[in-house]
Amino acid sequence: MQPVIWGVISVSGHFIKNVLLPMRKSDQVEARAIASRSAERAQHAARQHGIPRAYGSYESLLADKEIEAVYNPLPNHMHLDWIKRAADAGKHILCEKPLGLQAADVREAIEYTQSKGVLLMEAFMYRFHPQWVHARELIETGGIGRPVAVQTNFSYNNPDPHNIRNIREIGGGGLYDIGCYAVSSARFLIGSEPKRVVSLIERDPNDETDRLTSGMLDFEGAHAVFTVGTRHYRGQGVTVFGTSGKIVIPMPFTPPPDVPTTMTVTTSHGTRDVEFPAVDQYRLQFEAFSKAVRTGGPVPTPPEDALANQQVLDALFASEQSGGWEPVK
Repeated sequence: MQPVIWGVISVSGHFIKNVLLPMRKSDQVEARAIASRSAERAQHAARQHGIPRAYGSYESLLADKEIEAVYNPLPNHMHLDWIKRAADAGKHILCEKPLGLQAADVREAIEYTQSKGVLLMEAFMYRFHPQWVHARELIETGGIGRPVAVQTNFSYNNPDPHNIRNIREIGGGGLYDIGCYAVSSARFLIGSEPKRVVSLIERDPNDETDRLTSGMLDFEGAHAVFTVGTRHYRGQGVTVFGTSGKIVIPMPFTPPPDVPTTMTVTTSHGTRDVEFPAVDQYRLQFEAFSKAVRTGGPVPTPPEDALANQQVLDALFASEQSGGWEPVK
């Protein structure tokens, strides 16, 4: 397959740390350009990391006719605008989660990109890791019976007031940043959509972002519960209980690319550890999206999945205000 030519809008720490290396190791992906609102910053990043072209504005990168696809790791409140601008330029778009700050934004992004004939996908990289593919296959084939409960925890400690994750006005806070993983993975494992949700949210008294959030999702026949936090010791884990077994994923969302992972499966036949070789889930994600670009689609995770996830997040925020159960709509 001829590699897809990518451009990156924003010199984000996330891109440099987690995404650039797997892009450079792939023969299906070529990172040809990077853009920043500071030409000096873009040029520095390009020189340091061997990216051929640097642009001092996002618009300049989008005007580059050789760029086929754009990776958008901008702050959450900028996602919709630059999804639309990329679509206007005829670029396919892989955008960091969430696609917008509310379901109406995500719906607009989907409709707009479809009207322009470009592909759009939300960048939930974890779904491309073999451990998640295997977990879904186990459930679909009845390996643990019918899934009835999912428990998730995900946390880190980031008190930096200048970090974008701690600025409420631009989409900061734990629910947008990591709670979206808890919601997405529960929907992925159970294989349906929750009908109602309830949340308990504690906000930081200074920056007003949600720093400790718990939620319960009612799938009518299955439940999911989660707690995410941005001010306590880091950790993560997912357990799914079925009618005849359970699956435990100790490092579900951010396994290091050079470390094998292990999933524990328990049934009436005993407990076994299922091991997976070290893989880079970001590389797998970019290669899967690039293949969709070359074949004309569809993308591996349809954008409608992003809309369904955002509708749950909206309901969780609504529950914070009402203090009770809220329908997902």
